[in-house]
Amino acid sequence: MASTSEIKKGLVFRYNNDIFVVTEFLHVKPGKGAAFVRTKMKSVTNGKVLDNNFPSGASIDTVSIQYRQFQFLYSDDNGINLMDQETFDQIAIPEYLIDFPKLLKEGMNITVLIESATERPLSAQMPDKVALEVTYAEPGVKGDTANNPTKRATLETGYEMQVPMFINTGDKIRVETEKGQYVDRVKE
Repeated sequence: MASTSEIKKGLVFRYNNDIFVVTEFLHVKPGKGAAFVRTKMKSVTNGKVLDNNFPSGASIDTVSIQYRQFQFLYSDDNGINLMDQETFDQIAIPEYLIDFPKLLKEGMNITVLIESATERPLSAQMPDKVALEVTYAEPGVKGDTANNPTKRATLETGYEMQVPMFINTGDKIRVETEKGQYVDRVKE
């Protein structure tokens, strides 16, 4: 058991017969009334995101977890297939355990949170940023530079996203995996 003062990003706990991972939190002390912790938490079993407020000092049933490194192999009907970096065992996890599964590139290393008691994968974390090649980008219109215009581009993994007008087919770009957004062009 833990208290609300120990809530932080990545904390895994049981709540309403489900297991959740804290994705965002904020300790709030209003001018009037009792303090509380505002959280955004993601269900490990179905991927739904909930907003919840916990009163200050409330007890939380934490879950013991392990962080293990896995290598992405491929995706199929069973989900995302990974190989453990230490034991070379292969597992398949559902796509909803990763925020943007279309950003996974073959051979990429990801961190998987595993419940210690049952050896069940709870969630997966990709690196903060990944470098991917643009396989298709619409041609930019010359002179269209007002208000930061963007255009649609397709990456080597099949993910489609908005990129600045100066990005062309064949360019390598860096993408933030938490939001699936363009960061910058990779200099070679």
